[in-house]
Amino acid sequence: MQPVHLAQLILLAAIWGSSFLFMRIAVPALGPTWMLEVRLLSAAFFLLLITRALRQPLHGRRYWKHYLILGLFNTAMPFFAFAWSAQVLPASTLAILNSTAPLWGLVVGFVWRGKPVTRRAVLGLLFGFAGVTSLVGLGGVAQGPAQITAAVVTMCAAVSYGIASSYAEFAESAPPYANAHGSMWAAFILITPLCLFAPLPESWPTIPVLAALALGIVCSGVAYLMYYHLISTIGAASALTVGYLIPLFGVLWGWLFLGEEIGWNTLIGASLVLIGTALVTGLKLSTLLRRFLRT
Repeated sequence: MQPVHLAQLILLAAIWGSSFLFMRIAVPALGPTWMLEVRLLSAAFFLLLITRALRQPLHGRRYWKHYLILGLFNTAMPFFAFAWSAQVLPASTLAILNSTAPLWGLVVGFVWRGKPVTRRAVLGLLFGFAGVTSLVGLGGVAQGPAQITAAVVTMCAAVSYGIASSYAEFAESAPPYANAHGSMWAAFILITPLCLFAPLPESWPTIPVLAALALGIVCSGVAYLMYYHLISTIGAASALTVGYLIPLFGVLWGWLFLGEEIGWNTLIGASLVLIGTALVTGLKLSTLLRRFLRT
């Protein structure tokens, strides 16, 4: 991996890791539903402009069902779950729980499609869920029913990502840019009816609104483009290693900008989850290092 590609990978992880920080800033003022509306609409319009500039067609008539399914499980459901949970959970906890998606992908693949599970993968599941227990049950997150419920809802977001990844394995896939663009509009359409039941914010403070726009334009729009660029230049396997860096940045931004405490349970929980994810995805530490350092 060339130094410029490594820098892009770290920048992408920093951007995606910052999404939990922005949610913690925007949700208290705007509420989860309206924050999500701003995020999805700004991301969809940004991707519309980019795909038009790149002359990347949407193929809506052909792929509209695919976009709806992907938009529901890969965007609308997890984004809403994170936004709702951001009302009570720290950004660091959200980031670490998000990284359990590959673990749930293994479970979903086994239950839904009967995919075989190796002993290494089972060990990875045990490590991962031990990490979640350390993070949620032993370190002050589970202080009351609201925190416990939010942690469960956040795990549902990771499950939703697992469903989306299992679906994508056999679904007829649209071109990459069209996938990102179409699924974002689909998620916006799916979430919009919830606004009828969510109270309109009494005010729209500048900082929370900017945070919601950053979630849409930077963390969703720009990050998607960077990710697909990395896939085209260094390959999907190397690009996927960004998932190992996202929780580290999520914890860092929460500590740096929100003053969140980093206790032993956070460090232990994050370490166990990352080890479990590496085992489940079949990625050895030596392989990961080679991918980072290869020139």
